[in-house]
Order: sequence, then C-alpha cells, then structure tokens
Amino acid sequence: MKIDKGQSKIQNLESKIEKALAGERLSCAEGLALLEHADLNTLGRAALAIRKRLHPEAVATFVIDRNINYTNICVADCAFCAFQRRLGDPEGYVLSQAELHRKIRELEAQGGTQILLQGGHHPGLKLVWYEEMIAGIRREFPRLHVHAFSPSEVVHFSKLFKLPVGEIVRRLKAAGLHSIPGGGGEILVDRVRNLIAPGKARANEWLAVMAAAAQEGLKGSCTMVIGHVETLAERVEHLERLRRAQDEHQAFTAFIVWTMQPRNTRLEGKITPAGAYDYLRTVALARLYLDNIPHIQSSWVTQGAKIGQLSFLYGCNDWGGLTLEENVVRQAGTVHRVQIEQLRRLSAEMGLTLRQRDYFYRLIDTPA
Repeated sequence: MKIDKGQSKIQNLESKIEKALAGERLSCAEGLALLEHADLNTLGRAALAIRKRLHPEAVATFVIDRNINYTNICVADCAFCAFQRRLGDPEGYVLSQAELHRKIRELEAQGGTQILLQGGHHPGLKLVWYEEMIAGIRREFPRLHVHAFSPSEVVHFSKLFKLPVGEIVRRLKAAGLHSIPGGGGEILVDRVRNLIAPGKARANEWLAVMAAAAQEGLKGSCTMVIGHVETLAERVEHLERLRRAQDEHQAFTAFIVWTMQPRNTRLEGKITPAGAYDYLRTVALARLYLDNIPHIQSSWVTQGAKIGQLSFLYGCNDWGGLTLEENVVRQAGTVHRVQIEQLRRLSAEMGLTLRQRDYFYRLIDTPA
C-alpha cells in the first residue's frame, strides 16, 4: 500500500510523541518538528499524560508572594521593557528600607510566604547596599523565603563591582538569599538577545549564574519569553540549553513561559504578540522536552484565568504566585480572597484540589 507524504508526516510526528511518552528524550530536531507541525490537541494530550505521570496527585498548587521591584532605574535599555527609567528621570525610584518592609509586612498579613525581589540594573548602588537589604529582610521577616536577583542582575553586579559571579553569589547567600529567580532569560540565544536586550547578560553568562548558585546550594527557576523576534528553532534551542544545564547542575525547580507584552515598549506595533494558541503549544512542547525539570507554572497573569486553566491540560501543574498587589491591600484582602476562590473553582473544574505550597513545592496548608 502506498503511503502519501501527508500520512507519512503524521506517522513521523506520532512516533516522536510516542517517544516522549515512553520517557525517551526528544532531540532538538524532533522538538522543532512537533512545535512546527504537531496538532495542538495531540501535543496537549501527551503533555497532560506526562504531567500526570510526574504529578499523579490531583493537586494544583500556588504560592502567595509579592513581586517587589526595589528600583526601576536601569542601564540595560531592553527593547521590550516599559518599566525602566534612566538615572535622573523624575519617575525613577529606589525603595527605602522602610517602604520595602512596609510592603513585606502587608504580604505577611495576607498569609504570604515568599518575596520575589528584582530591580533594574542600577549604575550607582553598591554591593553592600544589596547585602544590607537582604540581611535586613531576614532579620525582620525570618519566616519568609527570599527569592531575589535574576541572573542578569547578578551579571550586572559582577561587572559593576569587578568581582567574579561566584563571589557575588556567595556574598548574597551569606546575607540571607534563599534562591534566584529565572528572570532575564528571555531567549537564551545571543542573536535574539543582541536585538532585544543588548545591555543584558549573554546566554552563557545567564547560565553561568545558575551554575554558580547551584554550587552554593541555591535553587532557582527558569523562564522563557515568547512572541517577539525569536524563531521556533530558537525556542527549542532555549529549552535544550535549560535541559543541559539541569542535567549538569540540578539548578531549577520550575519553568515558566511568558508571552511578550509589547504595549508601551519599543516593540509595540513591530511584532505580532504570541496568543493563547502559541502559548499552549509552547507550554506543551516544554513539558515533553524538559524531562528533568519537575514543575511548570501557568502564566495566567499574562494569559488570563481561563487560558491559565487550560494550561493545566497542556502540562502545567502549578498556578505560580498569587502575587499580592496594591489594589489587594487597599481593599483589605478582599480581592486576594476572591482570587484564591477563583483558582479553587478553576482547579476543581479540572478535577484538581487547590493547595498552597512553599518555594520548594512542599504543601503547607490543610486540604479544603
């Protein structure tokens, strides 16, 4: 019997799916073929099967945290950023210790267990300033997990203070740092980074920070930002580099896909942002490809609650941070509670129980 090219192509894609389901590793070429040509629902079913194998308990987890940006002054000048301000800009700021601690107290009052602390690449702050900031938080809030300073920030510190990355990491750990967020990863391909973030860490520099952190016993997360100037092949290359780094250093607890938000950036009007279809395909492929990274967080903050819910059918197992925002505080926690109840309902609709976790994915609440 003659098999036409279309049927042969389908069978070839199915063999790659079966390979991933059997626990075998996909190659870059195989990952790219799936990302380019596999049916979305086929990818989703495979990613869901792998998620259930890795996380057989019918649970959707979340953490209550607060994303505190200690400064918006930055010299990186990324094309995709609407947050940064130059030194001397009237809208530029550096949080005082009093303001920082006020925000953290609000987080603790809402049951938060973790702070995500990131900022711009400030050209004038000293290393001791960062050390004292972390040490002050640990003294005042000893129960909170401090998840701070993305690899691109650490590379900035290294260059600014003329110290090796390993020394920077050791000093921050000594001050009280618990883990390093995977921000600034974008796409770990220098062609892309040269176009959208020429003032930021190169791909190897980003990975070197995570290696240094792992050597100091610090875990981290890893991220990918899609929907700007990257190709699908470069997305797969990004995943490959993360998988290799995890093999070598076991540095990552979780992976998160973000979609580029171009509004008010230099890329607005110049790119076609990634939509829900593209997001779900990429999440599903990541679950098939990243066989050594246990958790994948939903990007419901950028995609919305319904797509966030769908992402659990495409490989995600965690809602990520239920981040405390100022509007939550102003309304005495009402919005915060509504968000939790919304996530509880969305989880239940998928047959999952919503559970609160800590940074290391240990369950810390009582089952509802």
